[in-house]
Amino acid sequence: MAKLLLIKTQKLNFKTKNNMIKRIHVLEDDEDIRYIIGVLLKDEGYELQLSSTFSELKEKLKDSVPDLFILDVMLPDGDGSDICTDLKTDMFTKHIPIIVMSANDQNKERSIAAGANDYISKPFDIDYIVKRINNLLEKK
Repeated sequence: MAKLLLIKTQKLNFKTKNNMIKRIHVLEDDEDIRYIIGVLLKDEGYELQLSSTFSELKEKLKDSVPDLFILDVMLPDGDGSDICTDLKTDMFTKHIPIIVMSANDQNKERSIAAGANDYISKPFDIDYIVKRINNLLEKK
């Protein structure tokens, strides 16, 4: 039991070299996927912002800017690749790493061309997505 508690304690609050907790903004319209990613990343110690539409993301960006974006491709009010391009050409967000997710692997090439730093196919392995997030945030 003590070993498990130690492992859980060690995972709390993913911080950078300057000791700041990292914030991730997840743009995903599927409530179940958004929930799973949210629980997973909170367990890893990240601070989260969750949005189900591009409009909601834009509104939340007025309050705070994340350290990383995770974007779905198929959204009710936009395409994740186009949103990636918008974020990568905006002076306030162009430096922020972006992971694009899609169930259709035909979106991979387009997402990378739009400026995505990484691409993850759905369904995804939970450990795999955490590893990819950690790698991008450590580079930042």
